Amino acid sequence: MALQAGIVGLPNVGKSTLFNAVSNNAKAQASNYRFCTIDPNVGLVDVPDERLNKLAELVQPNRIVPTQIEIVDIAGLVRGASKGEGLGNKFLGNIREVDAIIHVIRCFEDENILREEGAINPVSDKEIIETELQLKDLESVEKKFSRSEKMAKTDPKAKAEVEILKRCLQHLEQGKNIRTLDLSKEEAQAIADLFLLTSKPVLYVANVDEPSMHTGNKFSNALIEAVKAEAAKVIVMNNNIEAQISEMDHAEDQQMFMEEYGMKEPALNRLIQSAYELLNLQTYFTAGVQEVRAWTIGQGWKAPQAASVIHTDFEKGFIKAEVISYNDFVNYKSEAAARDAGRLRIEGKEYMVKDGDVMHFRFNV
Repeated sequence: MALQAGIVGLPNVGKSTLFNAVSNNAKAQASNYRFCTIDPNVGLVDVPDERLNKLAELVQPNRIVPTQIEIVDIAGLVRGASKGEGLGNKFLGNIREVDAIIHVIRCFEDENILREEGAINPVSDKEIIETELQLKDLESVEKKFSRSEKMAKTDPKAKAEVEILKRCLQHLEQGKNIRTLDLSKEEAQAIADLFLLTSKPVLYVANVDEPSMHTGNKFSNALIEAVKAEAAKVIVMNNNIEAQISEMDHAEDQQMFMEEYGMKEPALNRLIQSAYELLNLQTYFTAGVQEVRAWTIGQGWKAPQAASVIHTDFEKGFIKAEVISYNDFVNYKSEAAARDAGRLRIEGKEYMVKDGDVMHFRFNV
């Protein structure tokens, strides 16, 4: 589906280190100076899912194919970016292209790592980024408002847009993000062409020091408190530790390293899964001798649309879907046993696919 989550933050907060940790097909340069990342790095990231591994244990396929999302490492932002400071316009343009934002915030003290904003203050850092995004959105909304207002006298559609844009302007002028404005689906669609930066869902990463990676610290706690009103998730992790784990080639080495730090799994797993959910994505599976594979679809998709991610012909010629819930497949240990037990269902075009469904499509083109 090629949906993207962009990693953003102030310079030297650990964005590129995080990108290196999550990306399995690209390595970003991580250095201690401003604008180390100029052009965005893009990496495909496997979405960890124990269900895929369990299905593979039962089926014993020739190959296992996880689903993926794209992670984009975007240049560090500075105060005044909305007015072109630093790489402001380029940075903001790159954010406009992603579907969701992973906002990395520094929650540790280290005099050896440059910081231009004074004492460590994660709440202030968060607000710097948000203010720049809000100012850029304000500029976009004002331009469209001016155009729509002129057309509103003769165009009913433009008149409706003016009212929506007016609400957006008031919201932004109060220092609030568009994602917290209660827009209906139709209203949001009316301004979708603006690709507003503050309308994108956000996941926060509190990059803490090693002693705080399990418990958090005063900085990460302050960030969690500051985002409560947004109902946003905060992942507390140490980006350097995660990068070291990801660089190890053997699972045994990773396990020994994690045990040394009292970790059951990489914090990256939680981050990637949370980013996947942030994009309103879910997974269904196909399971056969050739391969066990996870497929990405949007929440609420119906069976023909879900079939289209395998091949567009599957949607065009859709007849029906054979569906076994993940739990039934695991309980009965095979498709044949689930079928014999009456747990295989035949679903039609209106079936809304559930997360974890194991599916087989019948089609005719």
